Amino acid sequence: MTFEQFSTGSSFLHQADPRGKLVSAGLLSLVISLAQNLRTALAGLLVALLLTTAARLPWARVLRRLLVVNGFNAFLLFLLPLTYGGAQTFQIAGLNLSIAGLWLAILITIKANAVILFFISLLSTSTVAKLGQGLQGLRLSPLLCLLLLFSYRYLGLIHEEYLRLQRAAELRCFQPKTTLHTYKTYAHLLGMVIVRSWNRAARVQQAMILRGFNGIFHSLETATMSRSDVLLLAFLLSAGIGLAVLELAG
Repeated sequence: MTFEQFSTGSSFLHQADPRGKLVSAGLLSLVISLAQNLRTALAGLLVALLLTTAARLPWARVLRRLLVVNGFNAFLLFLLPLTYGGAQTFQIAGLNLSIAGLWLAILITIKANAVILFFISLLSTSTVAKLGQGLQGLRLSPLLCLLLLFSYRYLGLIHEEYLRLQRAAELRCFQPKTTLHTYKTYAHLLGMVIVRSWNRAARVQQAMILRGFNGIFHSLETATMSRSDVLLLAFLLSAGIGLAVLELAG
């Protein structure tokens, strides 16, 4: 599993304070998610594209992320015009398609892409460790911060353990088929992953207790917001408020 593919870079978004980016991403995503106006969704998508461009991220990787979301959106574009209903319809290949359903599917698609780009440009440009420190700086629940950091740390290890067991099965000439033996093998494999993950978690807990861990991750870096961070936060909050005003005015 590969994490933090967008966290390395020299743009101002990579250097920005994670607390401001967390607040801005939350506000912008909330406004776009609640928007019912196509004009607001398009404006939000434009802001998200500008932020992604400013972050100087590789567009090939960004588009691969968007393909995952738009695969589901393509299903909505096909399904909603058939099932949404409405007085106004149009026909394609003898099928009555709802114009209201088509516009709703387009609205959902635009909003989904805008939200994903907001998260990529604002949150993916920071490491998970910095995001955890930012959440602590925003006085969020310490348990939530610990859950985020530990999940990031050990999901990769659990996946490596699964790959190790899978390679061991392949070396013993295991070939997946639709047979009872295959189902039993995968069940045993999943069980071994759970058991080994539990054992590793117990060892980690003992090691942290021996080192005096009290539930708080301390950082060697002092979290301070510079003038550029304040200006970026003010700009993003203004953009969020402007999108909200545009939605209410529409």
